[in-house]
Amino acid sequence: MKITEHIENAKGKTLFSFELLPPIKGQSLQGIYNAIDPLMEFKPPFIDVTSSREDLVYKESSDGNIQKATYRKRPGTVAVCAAIQHKYGVDTVPHLICGGFTKEETEYALIDLQFLGIDNVLVLRGDARKADSGFVPTPGGHCYASELLEQVTNMNNGIYLHEYQDTSFKTDFCIGVAAYPEKHFEAPNLKADFKYLKQKVAGGANFIVTQMFFDNSKYKEFVNLCRENDINVPIIPGLKPITSAKQLINLPKIFHIDMPEDLCDAVQACKNDKDVKEVGIEWMINQCKELMEFGAPVMHFYTMGNAEPTKRIAQAIF
Repeated sequence: MKITEHIENAKGKTLFSFELLPPIKGQSLQGIYNAIDPLMEFKPPFIDVTSSREDLVYKESSDGNIQKATYRKRPGTVAVCAAIQHKYGVDTVPHLICGGFTKEETEYALIDLQFLGIDNVLVLRGDARKADSGFVPTPGGHCYASELLEQVTNMNNGIYLHEYQDTSFKTDFCIGVAAYPEKHFEAPNLKADFKYLKQKVAGGANFIVTQMFFDNSKYKEFVNLCRENDINVPIIPGLKPITSAKQLINLPKIFHIDMPEDLCDAVQACKNDKDVKEVGIEWMINQCKELMEFGAPVMHFYTMGNAEPTKRIAQAIF
């Protein structure tokens, strides 16, 4: 079932969902199941599964030369989605990214997803590789999420990459895109960032998932801005509780977000990370309650494979 259908069928009731990372190459799928099982009591209608691009490593050969090689740390997004749907009977949302994939590889992945009965995708540009100072497109791939979005919408209309193909078969994906209530870090300002979001919605995006935030006023202002500009698709807030003191530095650095002063003061007053986790969970419980009152359609948690904080929050709000 499509994300938009789940939200419509809820008739105003706030839904619960979460995001998972595929296992690191060489690890089993059991870790994924261990992260899902504690959260199934809250009846998530869908689960997101991330995707990651290749990274670069440099190895010294037997003759002493340095050779560049690529590797993908967490492959298997499509397979993980299929396994989750088969085991739990829950819809999944695979992330499609530009980096690391050619247009042909993306087309093949979309065909596989359609055959597997996966109805939803979240299209993203993806992050830069660690060795690169900025995002470097894959040769033969897309530069921007808007281009990837266009490929998916084209396939929904029976338009494939090569004209000689029979286009009688159309995919039927519900397409999500990312948004940044505090603006994308590469955008010169929020107005410019918002312009690109409007283009994505006009180009076929059916729902929006936000970057994590800790100040609800940012989300409310963003939603109101969208509605005032005729963006009426569901806007799902992305959420993550603070669980360690170092996240006060790492989360703003990595995700380019602001941390409220009250939250920072509370975390800095903690004696250890056990206390920090309690502060983070309590902050997120209050944040979720306020978002639910505001009418957010889904509480979507970035679990990072750790179900325990999310479970405690869900127990308090659902």
